[in-house]
Amino acid sequence: MLPAVEFERVTKRYPLYSHLGSGLKSLLLHPKRIQAFLQNAHHLALEEISFRINPGESVALIGRNGAGKSTLLSLLAGVLKPTSGKVITRGRVAAMLELGAGFHPELTGRENIRLNATLLGLRQKDITRVIPAIIEFAEIGRFIDEPVRIYSSGMLARLGFSIMTQVSPDILLIDEVLAVGDIAFREKCLAVLQDYQKQGVTLLMVSHATKDIETFCDRVLWFENCQLQASGTPAEILPRYQAAMTAIPGSPAHRKHN
Repeated sequence: MLPAVEFERVTKRYPLYSHLGSGLKSLLLHPKRIQAFLQNAHHLALEEISFRINPGESVALIGRNGAGKSTLLSLLAGVLKPTSGKVITRGRVAAMLELGAGFHPELTGRENIRLNATLLGLRQKDITRVIPAIIEFAEIGRFIDEPVRIYSSGMLARLGFSIMTQVSPDILLIDEVLAVGDIAFREKCLAVLQDYQKQGVTLLMVSHATKDIETFCDRVLWFENCQLQASGTPAEILPRYQAAMTAIPGSPAHRKHN
């Protein structure tokens, strides 16, 4: 069986245009400096990352902020392209990468449902059929016909996840959006994830919630300093990760234990 997801020596760098500034004239006058500039004027987000995820696996991505987790999901979603290496996905990919991503701020919630469902590959007749179910799941009442620019973060999360419930993806990417919203709606979302797991959907989620990782995930990928630090079961990785975070002065985990 072929993997649902493959990373082969993937590196991602972002150019730092702020480095140009007044140095642009110097570069133009001294062309030999351009290569050196290009080699250094970047931010490294991921470096030489390799792993495989099998169909139906549920995998948590953990690590400190800036470790590369969100960049990795963006690469899988096709939002970003790797600087080098190969990113391979097999099947339909649905992603909730950040609140409001893919929503047009001036369109209403109802209009954004149709827009996003179209982008995700649903046919118009199918979109018309599922819109009532999406609206019912979102529980945002009359705001469904208001522009999403006035939505709270919780309402954006509700609408985004509600659209995902009707997409039937092969691979689902979630970037901490379940941390937003009330407990009752969160429980609804977790029930949907359990249904997806039963259907054999491959799940990748960025989360800091240990309980969710232990409940949903077969495997954990721990990222540190743009590299894959460790891979294993939640029981193997989470204690090591928590111990490492506790040892970092000033971190929430360190303050909690001191």
